Amino acid sequence: MDTIEKLKVLSEDSQYDLACACGTSTNDRRRRGMDGKWLYPVSLPRGGYSVLLKTLLSNSCLNDCKYCPLRCDADTRRCTLQPEEVARVLMEYHRRKKVFGLFLSSGVIQNADYTMDKINTVARLLRQRHNFRGYIHLKVIPGASDAAIEDALSLASAVSLNIETPGKKHFSLLSNKKDFDKDILHPLRLMGRLTGKGMRFARVKCTTQFIVGASDETDSEIITSIFGLYKRLNFKRVYFSAYQKGLGHPDIPGERKFLRNPGESFLREHRLYQADFLIRKYGFNREDIIFDNDSNLRLDRDPKEVWAERHPEYYPVRLNTSDREVLLRVPGLGPDTVANILKTRRERKISRLEDLGVRGKRLDKIKDYIIFE
Repeated sequence: MDTIEKLKVLSEDSQYDLACACGTSTNDRRRRGMDGKWLYPVSLPRGGYSVLLKTLLSNSCLNDCKYCPLRCDADTRRCTLQPEEVARVLMEYHRRKKVFGLFLSSGVIQNADYTMDKINTVARLLRQRHNFRGYIHLKVIPGASDAAIEDALSLASAVSLNIETPGKKHFSLLSNKKDFDKDILHPLRLMGRLTGKGMRFARVKCTTQFIVGASDETDSEIITSIFGLYKRLNFKRVYFSAYQKGLGHPDIPGERKFLRNPGESFLREHRLYQADFLIRKYGFNREDIIFDNDSNLRLDRDPKEVWAERHPEYYPVRLNTSDREVLLRVPGLGPDTVANILKTRRERKISRLEDLGVRGKRLDKIKDYIIFE
């Protein structure tokens, strides 16, 4: 295959990895650019959209991850790009202002460090030969050495390694070859330590991803892991990818428990993103995330509404005098609306939410929890 033909295959196979700048709305998730399947619109940290060249270096893989359609025993069309090919294509697109950067991952070729060397070579070619100063996100291969990870951090704008499950017990159901402590936890801890405040690579953003529903984990266990990733390991963002029936080995829990409504898996993913947002943006603590009797988030209710139902004594909130943290506990009020409320209050008393641009169902929801004192 030529480079373009390989890119079509490998960029299609990269769609399962979301641990980059990709968002969760229909505008920027799992969509492809108009002029090629390997261009992905992504949301930028400061707002707006741009496009990443997102691809695997290779879809050949020695690992047996049972949820993955590219696992070693899967029957799929295999191919590998050379580092020079990836660098050349990225620069061609960049010169034409088609992309702002690169997201590069790979299956495991020969071993973890051999693969990391190829991934890092792409970044080194871009940085040193082509003088590229744009965005580069590199995937860390499970089991990579400390030296390979440090090399990636020296070249990348962001790095990620998928945690996959919240703990060894659930992880062991998905792979017989990988060791959770050695191949996943150790690299994650190293990445968090090296990118901590005041450290050499503090500028590099670290992210990770859970494969939700492939194993038998509960939402409670995932949420507990999230707090550890944010508080102890200095990670900037956690992503969730709902396991999709038929992609993995028939023996994994995700295949056996898919007897109910398949749409529930994506709703579960959505609820986890909502809970994660409450943790990152609203200041919710571990005990503020409420679960059902099975230790999972309720599918029929936003987790913020569940908290509000459990704490009726908190409401109604006084819109004109309550501080930011109190306002953020009101269902329907997000950080942007709260910022607008605080700004407007400095100029005048608020008597109607409609004057702040709040409309429709969100307006009806908010009115149940506030008063205009």
